[in-house]
Parts: sequence; structure tokens; C-alpha cells
Amino acid sequence: MRPRALIVGAGIGGLTAAIALARKGLEVALFERAEALEEIGAGLQATPNATRVLARLGVLQTVEAHALAPRAIRIIRGRDGAELARLQLNATARWGAPYLVLHRADLQRALLECAAREKSVALALGAEVAGFKEDAMGVTLGLRRGSIRLAESGDLLIGADGLRSIVRERLGLGARGEARFSGRVAFRAAVEASIAPARACEPDISLELGARAHLVHYPLRGGALVNIVAVIESDWRGAPEDDPWDGEADQAALFAAFASWSKEARRLIEAARGWRAWPLYDRAPLTTMAVGRVALIGDAAHPMLPFLAQGAAQAIEDAGALAECLAAASEIPAALAAYSKRRLARVVRVQQAAADQARLYHLAGAAALIRDLGMRALGPERLLQRYDWIYRE
Repeated sequence: MRPRALIVGAGIGGLTAAIALARKGLEVALFERAEALEEIGAGLQATPNATRVLARLGVLQTVEAHALAPRAIRIIRGRDGAELARLQLNATARWGAPYLVLHRADLQRALLECAAREKSVALALGAEVAGFKEDAMGVTLGLRRGSIRLAESGDLLIGADGLRSIVRERLGLGARGEARFSGRVAFRAAVEASIAPARACEPDISLELGARAHLVHYPLRGGALVNIVAVIESDWRGAPEDDPWDGEADQAALFAAFASWSKEARRLIEAARGWRAWPLYDRAPLTTMAVGRVALIGDAAHPMLPFLAQGAAQAIEDAGALAECLAAASEIPAALAAYSKRRLARVVRVQQAAADQARLYHLAGAAALIRDLGMRALGPERLLQRYDWIYRE
């Protein structure tokens, strides 16, 4: 009989894991507490370390149909729009896989399409985890569907249930309320290209740096939209019981943070409607990503600040590595221990590098001037080399 994997969470990590495990011969039951997989979120960058895994899984072509390959990353000084560096993204030649940008909902939809084609993957929506228990024979997962209580049995359990993971909490690896607020809030919106400044519509990723704030924007959906993420330092934390990915935005605070920026940056921000806010949290690094027959992937294991665009990418890496470890070992606990050993040092390093990048982006005064001069002195090639360890994995 084929091993049966129970996966909690049908986000990017959970869906990728479902596909990867099915391709390795496992039966997969995927449980998502939402009643529908709705189009929420913002644009994301699928860096080469992620697209390489998607290519191995045979889903990259489906994803590419929804994506755009930027030609460069432009680093810009926010206050006057001066270009500090232009990093040409010859990604496939340099890193062996493409660098893509796409809407998070489009990536989730592409993965869902691929998972639906796998006969050994079953997705249950509206299924909330109540708990689980493990013994020598397997794992039993308790679920709630409205007033109905259900139990599902499997050979292993994968927690892909995000920042405030119930699976992580029940493993004793950190309570849901222990996530750390970073003191930063990301505002996100999309602008129709027809009303956006011309430079924002170019097929590049633009990173604009300023005092205690930064701005990222790039085109999406064939260039019809410009995705904008504006990160500021703020005390707003959203609802304490949740991680409000889709919170109401304080536009007055947003506009004030960028009031002294270049005219073009302010025009782009002011052109957007329907701003939403996302308080940024992380957690202290774990010492293990698996206990017995239970493993964690993505934000459930290693939530990280989005300053290296690695949240989704590391979840995809986790899924690919987990499937390979399960295929290579005959005993599930040994396979999950091997997965944890393989992934832990890398994800901790990426978590720390993202936190370091956050501080670098938001420098002010003399420190910002030194940073800007340093970027110009390094030049595009040496700036790109700083990402090789991430993208070549």
C-alpha cells in the first residue's frame, strides 16, 4: 500500500508539496480551512531557486503562462529617483533557471491546476484542524467542518499552515501567538498600466530605497497591471488573533511616509486604489523542522521578512526536498529527519539574511549615503554575486 501524506494548508507550499509527493508515489490528502481558494495577496518574485524546483516537478510551463520574466532589477534612490544600479537578469544563463514575477493568486491557481491532474491528490476545503496524534503506526488528524468532527489517518503529517501554524504549536515548537512583529507594515496595491508612470510599466523590478521605507514595483499579467509593495516602519499590528494578510490600510500613514520622495514615486503611489496592509512578522529560527512523523514547511517552519523575496521560494524548496528525502528512505521518521537536516541551516541563513536586508533598505542620513556609494562602487556584477548562494541552490 502506498504511504499516505496528510497536508494541512493549501497555499503555495502545501500545493507544491502535494504535487511533489504525488510524483514520488504517495497518496496525498490536502486540507484547507478556507471554503474557497480566493484571489488574495500581491505579486511575488519566483526566483531561480524556486523555478528550478517547479521545472523538476513538471509544472513550470503552467506557471510561466501566468508570469513575466523581468529583464533587470533597478535599484533607485527614493528621494530623487536616481538610479544606483541596474542588475541585468540573464537568469537562465547565470543560475540555470528563469526569474519570474507573477501574482500570488496566479501561482496558486497554476499549482492547483497541476495538483488537480494528479489522481492521488485529494483536496478538502473548509476543513479546520482540531489536533493530531501520532503513534508507531501513523498519524491521526482531527478536523472540523462546521459542526461535523472528522478524523483522517495517514503515515505522515505536513504542516503547511502558515505563520500561526497549529501543527507547529501542537509539536511544541512555538505557540501561535509567539510570532514577532517586525515594526514594519507592507502596503500593497495594483495600478492599471494605463494610468501608471511610464517607467513603472517597463519590464523590470524596481527597488526604491528611502529613510525608514522602501518601494518595490513591477508589471504583472502581461503588463496590464503594475504591482506595488510599499513597506514603512509602523506600530500597526492588525488583529491580534490573526495574521491579517488583507487588513485595512491607513493611507494617511502611507502617503506621509513617502511625502519627500520623488515626484514619480508619489505619482505611482497616488494612482493606486484599494490599498491593503500586511503587518510583517517573523519567528526565531527552529532547531528542527520535523518530529517523528510530522514535518513543517514554508511559513509554518521559517516565516521570514520579504526583503529577499524568498518566502514562497523557500516553501517551494522545502516541498521539493521533502519529496526527495521520502523517496530516498524506507522509514518515514528517518526521511523526515533527513529533510530537517538538509533544510534547516539553509532556511535559517536565508531568514537572517532577509532581516539584515531589511535594515539595509531603511537606512537614513549618512548611513544611507554610505550604502548608496557602496552600491555604485561595487557595480552590477558584484551586487549580483551576493545572490548566487540563494539562486543556485
